[in-house]
Amino acid sequence: MWTNEHRGRYDRSGLRYPSDLTDEEWRIISPLIPPAKRGGNKRTVVVREIRGGLMYILGTGCQWASLPKDLQPRSTVNDYFCRWTHDGTLDRIHHAL
Repeated sequence: MWTNEHRGRYDRSGLRYPSDLTDEEWRIISPLIPPAKRGGNKRTVVVREIRGGLMYILGTGCQWASLPKDLQPRSTVNDYFCRWTHDGTLDRIHHAL
């Protein structure tokens, strides 16, 4: 049952996109994100933005080319989508949320 407490907790009106994470949600899933691979360049992307782009695609069902320009580049988001699908990170994130 929706109560005022629940409405406030799940209110997404203050976020840029409904698929964006609240700070509380980010605290839950940030430990589930694998660290950058060893031996390569340092990670230069904001992982929270990658996750926001992934959830935008998954939540709206839009085409990759229609990913908004203020999110990470679609090639970067797609690379993380493939990587996190393969290693099970997306499944762990969905179960945690």
